[in-house]
Amino acid sequence: MSNSPQKNDPKPERPTHDPYAAFRIPAYRLYVVGWFIAMAGTRIQSVAIGWEMYQRTGEALSLGLVGLAQAVPTMLLALPAGYLADRFDRSRLVMISLGAMTLTSLALAVLSYTEGSISWMYFFLFLDAAVVMIGRPARVALLPQIVPAHAFPNAVAWNTSLMQISGVAGPALGGLVIVFSVPLAYVVAATSSLVFIVALSRFKFDFDTKPTGNASFKNLVAGIHFVWNTRIILAMISLDLFAVLLGGAVYLLPIYAEEILNVGATGFGWLRAAPAIGAFFMAVTMIYLPPMQKAGRNLLITVAGFGVATIIFGLSTNFWLSFAMLFLTGAFDNVSMIIRQTLQQLLTPDHMRGRVSAVSSVFVGASNELGGFESGAVAQLFGPVFSVVSGGVGTLIVVGVTAWISPTLRSFGALNDAKPIEDVKEVKAKPAESPAD
Repeated sequence: MSNSPQKNDPKPERPTHDPYAAFRIPAYRLYVVGWFIAMAGTRIQSVAIGWEMYQRTGEALSLGLVGLAQAVPTMLLALPAGYLADRFDRSRLVMISLGAMTLTSLALAVLSYTEGSISWMYFFLFLDAAVVMIGRPARVALLPQIVPAHAFPNAVAWNTSLMQISGVAGPALGGLVIVFSVPLAYVVAATSSLVFIVALSRFKFDFDTKPTGNASFKNLVAGIHFVWNTRIILAMISLDLFAVLLGGAVYLLPIYAEEILNVGATGFGWLRAAPAIGAFFMAVTMIYLPPMQKAGRNLLITVAGFGVATIIFGLSTNFWLSFAMLFLTGAFDNVSMIIRQTLQQLLTPDHMRGRVSAVSSVFVGASNELGGFESGAVAQLFGPVFSVVSGGVGTLIVVGVTAWISPTLRSFGALNDAKPIEDVKEVKAKPAESPAD
């Protein structure tokens, strides 16, 4: 047996990480500026509609109905929107969606200025949510055509950070705008959509008009089977669904700002922004932390923390304590979102990821709005404090039940150790034909 001499060859240098790789691409800069402005405008409109509905009706249920009006089209149109995004020119589809959003925002501005029918305002909210949903999958699918593969992860990271920044800036600006004029907030939202249309009109995308496979119901059923038989993913989706469904305190913020904390429209804007501020700071923190080693335990802890912060917010009569608790709800939710999305993607085989994502979007995508309806309905019957506190208690119960019935989730270790699950017999099938899968 011979021993070969060891060579002390220098280690190859690791490529330098460029945190601004995506922004060095002119097309991405144009796209992301337009998208950010449109997203901030949407947040401003969200603040305005919540404030106006409560000011005009004085009923907590009206705030819940805002959530319901936005949740229904999201649930109904998620899968058809994905079908359209794979079969039509995506940039045109997004611009049509934005154009329709401009019209619905202007209609809301007119109804607000003239103090028109509340029923018509709900109708245009429903219509606005519908056209937003129609364009969303197409908009998401445009990004890989703008950013090359080597910079794509960096672009996704920047999109996430900018989304959180819009969640801070939009509500804060919205609070200032509605002090001056509520109808103006809808006009600002309409203008922001037009800005994104102008940005997209500068692009020339190649689009293959030839249909590529079927977006069949069979593919969706396969995704449902996979989720049902992969209990750790089912546990995570269920935990997210019920925690957000019960923790819809943000929809009752107009009542807290006006009647409990007495901080007016400006304070309401900052309260509305607090969860996004917490999420943004946590997102930045997570970038610099080492890989998570006890992901399952941390997921349960952060959702429980979300529930505790919700309870304290519900009982608080101090603005700064309330702001801090909303900040924490955003921070906790950001950690749990990172864990859920990472595990869902890594545990799902590549040929099933599209279908599993579709199931997740259908059952979880509208949970925020449905949570708003639940919170508004309970507040109408029992008062806002009971609604928020009971939602936080319900979240803690859901965490306890999930930890008890899902030991696999409870004991799951490092995020980077997750491997695709290939042994679910019911769904171990062929790759989907559609590129959306």
